[in-house]
Amino acid sequence: MESIKARVHSIETFGSVDGPGIRFVLFLIGCNFRCRYCHNPDTWNPNGTKKTKPELMTADEVIEKALRYKPYWGKEGGITVSGGEALLQIDFLIDLFKKCHERGINTCLDTSAGPFTREEPFFSKFNELMKYTDLVMLDIKQIFDDEHIKLTGHTNKNILDCATYMSDLGVPMWIRHVLVPGITTDEKELKELRKFIDTLKTVKRVEVLPYHTLGIYKYEELGIPYTLQNVNPPTEEQINTARKLLRAK
Repeated sequence: MESIKARVHSIETFGSVDGPGIRFVLFLIGCNFRCRYCHNPDTWNPNGTKKTKPELMTADEVIEKALRYKPYWGKEGGITVSGGEALLQIDFLIDLFKKCHERGINTCLDTSAGPFTREEPFFSKFNELMKYTDLVMLDIKQIFDDEHIKLTGHTNKNILDCATYMSDLGVPMWIRHVLVPGITTDEKELKELRKFIDTLKTVKRVEVLPYHTLGIYKYEELGIPYTLQNVNPPTEEQINTARKLLRAK
């Protein structure tokens, strides 16, 4: 049987912000969202770009490479898979995370849950994946559906459903929220997001991620219009307000 191969964008060997401890972070390529503030538009196309072509890797190859750095992980570290959108390659995730658990490696999934559906065959695969997932870092981009569509091009109804479902399954979660002035800094939106988070039983942490402009050059290289040209990063006051309202760390 031929091994499942992931389309890999890049690898970070000493990730310190992508889950607990020190992480080996695998960034997969391909994303169905078109977030206006995305700083990695080179991960959108599953076939890559002229400058960035995906590297094909099996789960065994990823684990072999990751284990070189295991001495640095400590008690909490392990492997995190991010994107792009990792759930678009769910067959590979199942293979990887199952083999990680067989080797005692902590697993973390960083996702926006855009592909989530209760329809088959995805739903059964998602349930299988959750058996081997120690933590999900879920990026909730906007709590109001109409604003979420404006921001990403997609509804958030299935994303909120995914969060509720993972809570019911008992899957530990970190909730992440990117703070963009004029788009996700509204106090009404932040309070509504916190209200939703309070319905979830397994949220261990909430993080506010301040918007930045470090990826604008990639839009220029790819010939993609950047629609937030006049938006600056949030002020300290906006960040502190968001953290207070979301009770974030």
